[in-house]
Amino acid sequence: MPILMAFIVGLVFGIGLIVSGMTDPAKVLGFLDLAGNWDPSLAFVMGGAILVGLVAFRIAGRRERSLLGEPMRLPSATRIDRRLVLGSLAFGIGWGLAGYCPGPALASLASGDGKPVVFALAMVAGMSLFELVEWLSGRSAPSTGKA
Repeated sequence: MPILMAFIVGLVFGIGLIVSGMTDPAKVLGFLDLAGNWDPSLAFVMGGAILVGLVAFRIAGRRERSLLGEPMRLPSATRIDRRLVLGSLAFGIGWGLAGYCPGPALASLASGDGKPVVFALAMVAGMSLFELVEWLSGRSAPSTGKA
């Protein structure tokens, strides 16, 4: 049942990304180009996502288990440190250069275009490099791929 629900939620999320235009790098880059020919249409997507997220996190924060009975695992870190800032900068720069962030890139894989494939491979390589650096520095055990 959890795998089926994960598939359905992922499918709905992916359809939402496609319908909203988040899988179109030109549209995303137009939204991020504040000094040029700015396309504000994705601001509505962002606003809607923030509203849904606020309500969902508020409800989730009051629960000990998910609707499927799994333990709730919400982020607990509140400290803004150098690693968070550098990671956020790398994410934003990558998004601004490619026009993709992880969700839309994965949803775009279904298009058959080569650009999302290149982005997804680079994303997996970056995640693997991070895991390797964390493991070598003794901050974490090797990842098993399980949550």
